[in-house]
Amino acid sequence: MLARLGKIAVVAALACTLGLHWAFLQSLAWAGMVVSYSRAAPLSQALEKTFDGKHPCPLCQAIAKAKRAEKKPDAQAEKRIEGVTAPTRFVLTPTPRFWRLLPDHPAPRSIFSPPPSPPPRAGLA
Repeated sequence: MLARLGKIAVVAALACTLGLHWAFLQSLAWAGMVVSYSRAAPLSQALEKTFDGKHPCPLCQAIAKAKRAEKKPDAQAEKRIEGVTAPTRFVLTPTPRFWRLLPDHPAPRSIFSPPPSPPPRAGLA
């Protein structure tokens, strides 16, 4: 039972993240508008009046206002991100003091030098 409740909560959170709650509320508003407009006019005129956009109900106006208010923080977040620069190359360079701390021995061979000839034979016991 608890696992099922968790799955329902995850689906509900995902639906809200995608904005499906607005679609659900808008569908309810349209259904209510069709019902109320069809009381005074035929169904075809009620459907036309519902979806023409010229006769919004209070719920439709509240949904539109809430959608606009929800989008405003996104524009502010984009403005804050504008100052980020492209990543630059970061190179670590040892200080001169580091070289003085090394023991006196010949410099190690470069990684670009050829391998020893003949190659070492390890594991021939």
